[in-house]
Amino acid sequence: MTALPRGETPGSPGADDADVAAPSTAAPAPSAQDEGHEADEGSPTADVGAAEETDGGADTSSGANEAGGADAESDAASTETDGTSGTDRTTAADGAAEGAADAPAPLSEAEAELAAQRELRERIEKRKAEKGGPIAAGAKLSGQAADLLAAVRAVESGEKPAAAFFDSPAPTAPRRTAPAPAPARPRIPERAPAPQGASPEAVAATAAVLAEGGAPGALAGPAAEALGEQAGDALREDPWRLLAVPGVKPEQADGFARALLGSACGPDDERRTAALVGWLLERAALRGHTALDATAVRAALAERSVTDPAAAVRHAVAEGVVLVFQDDEGDEDVQDSEASAGPGEDAEGGVREPVQVLLGLDRYALAEESLADGLARLVNACEKDADWTQAASAAASPSAAELIRAVAAHGLVAHTGGEAARAEPAALLTAARGLGLRALGAVHSVDGRHRLAEAAGDPSAAVTLAGLLSGTEGPGRDEEGAIAVDLLVVLDAPQLDVETAAILVESLADGTRLVLSGDPGVLGSAGAGRVFADVLAARACPQIVSRTPDPGPIGELVSGIGIGELNQVEAPGKEVVIVPVRDAGEAVHRTVQLVADSVPRAIGVPSADTQVITVGHGGSAGTRALNAALKRRLNPGPGRFGGFDPGDRVVHVPMPGRTVPGVVVSADAEGLHLDCAGTKTVVPQGRVEASVRHGWALSAHQAAAMRWPAVVVVLPGDAAQGLSRPWVYTAFSRAERHLSVVHGVDQALQRAVAQSPAQDRTTRLRTLLEAPAR
Repeated sequence: MTALPRGETPGSPGADDADVAAPSTAAPAPSAQDEGHEADEGSPTADVGAAEETDGGADTSSGANEAGGADAESDAASTETDGTSGTDRTTAADGAAEGAADAPAPLSEAEAELAAQRELRERIEKRKAEKGGPIAAGAKLSGQAADLLAAVRAVESGEKPAAAFFDSPAPTAPRRTAPAPAPARPRIPERAPAPQGASPEAVAATAAVLAEGGAPGALAGPAAEALGEQAGDALREDPWRLLAVPGVKPEQADGFARALLGSACGPDDERRTAALVGWLLERAALRGHTALDATAVRAALAERSVTDPAAAVRHAVAEGVVLVFQDDEGDEDVQDSEASAGPGEDAEGGVREPVQVLLGLDRYALAEESLADGLARLVNACEKDADWTQAASAAASPSAAELIRAVAAHGLVAHTGGEAARAEPAALLTAARGLGLRALGAVHSVDGRHRLAEAAGDPSAAVTLAGLLSGTEGPGRDEEGAIAVDLLVVLDAPQLDVETAAILVESLADGTRLVLSGDPGVLGSAGAGRVFADVLAARACPQIVSRTPDPGPIGELVSGIGIGELNQVEAPGKEVVIVPVRDAGEAVHRTVQLVADSVPRAIGVPSADTQVITVGHGGSAGTRALNAALKRRLNPGPGRFGGFDPGDRVVHVPMPGRTVPGVVVSADAEGLHLDCAGTKTVVPQGRVEASVRHGWALSAHQAAAMRWPAVVVVLPGDAAQGLSRPWVYTAFSRAERHLSVVHGVDQALQRAVAQSPAQDRTTRLRTLLEAPAR
């Protein structure tokens, strides 16, 4: 790699470029959260205090840390913050879809199925009955979770009407039984319903209870939304239910409970321990876990002054707060097996291997079970050995031919490779369409859709995954409610979370072929689960490994990082440039010079096509500080539209985990008008602060699945603990023509690349897929 001499970046420094601080505006208490990167990456900004804003999960109050250090094993990229200040967080309400019509559109078939599942889950939570027994990892659900799954499938298959399980009827879609394609009906774009807050009466009643307990009145609205119309009564009966409000910590809930209950409040109150168990699992899900080891949960409870953590976990299981799983099928009682999961003697006097007991929330258990069954259905229902011989022989590369032959013979195929390997799924789509099949490629971002459409030579061959599931893109659904495709290729598969994947697979008819394609070296999904990694690890289907390397010095550098080597590469055209800096202030100054002057002048890439990527949102060289400096240089203005001016480069976050780049066009009473890659978007005024932020600088999680002609990666000294091999691999591989690295972490970069990444998320999907009979 070549270093860019300091004399080659003569830009106009300016005092304000050298002394940049993060914005001081703090978000109100209700939206202040300190979760991991999954919530963080989908959200613009809410400062919650420097004590909680450390990268790599240094906040010891975080759910994953309290659950046995799960955050520490999450490759540091799962926090997406920076070493000194400010973590950005998103509340659940921030993830609601926007742009609703005046009247809600009719529910689609898939939405009706999800609504049915949600209603059944709510009824289960109300009954609070004991679970029927332990659930063995790799086996099907038992107890009420099994009843729920059976009920949903009975409705889907038409064996029983929805009225048999619901108090009120709901539309359902029968299970598809024939692989023959049905004629597609015209797609009707649907708008998501507008988020509906609680009634003013409910908010007022909740505010009164909060006032009695000394809690901020600003929590009334979020509490009423989280707990329903009877939130006030629920909080009076169980003050620790306040933990269901995003951003509320156990210490705050404890103070609220003491104020309401007085001497009747204690650390071992069963209401408190049950709420803590649920809170730990919810926090772990924000870091990607679908389950946690029971030992880690007990340790976290002990740190919260619970004197008998094992009894607390047993109570939470009995109350239906969490489900329990274990990796054998012994006949121990749930409570006994959970409490004695360590080594011991078996019935014959031999040494018994320790049994791993996992705890999980029912929503993720159901999603993983549904996904595993759905993938098995696609594998078994596919027409085997279809004649694609001619299409394979005409493929442009051996890897593309191998992929086509695998898809011809299997209903589920995994494909791995870097950016250049995307040509192989594109060739598969072209071949399938040439055979008269309805073939479609789904990607994670608008940028990815454009790249895939260009590679396939057909704009109609590519859609975004969010657009496909919502019905705003793609062919729509057939008469039976399935997505009208014969072959679906999902690129950027590492970005799939388990709930999205379950919805997608359930939306595919029997006989549909599914290809999951992606680069296993990049950072994982914003939501819970590690779907692509689990499918690969379980070897549940043929795996085609691309032999097409990424070209040029950047491709050579990234390929080395993928195997743990940070190599120097020859870059005669200044494709890779290292810019050493001493401190964060200099890092900001040099970054502004690169984007505004050096890269456009020396490389020929304009500032609008250059993306800055840094380790976290907070800190003296995080996204907020960099965006402030870049705005002053590239588009100065007073920020008259809620902090934004026309021409500002922004990212819109319509839901957690989904980042859409755009440019501010104007603003009026309707909201902030954006141009998002040619799509006109209006963000309502009430949603601007929560879902729009400046976008000259992004985190690596936000940048995943997108690429730019030039990328400037900023590594200030206080970001060292946030580095990992997947983070570096993801950030460096976003560049197409030029990569500048503003380097201030000394040997930490080399160490991060050399360290082999560990499995950073606890999930059950792999064992479910590996089960011998499904």
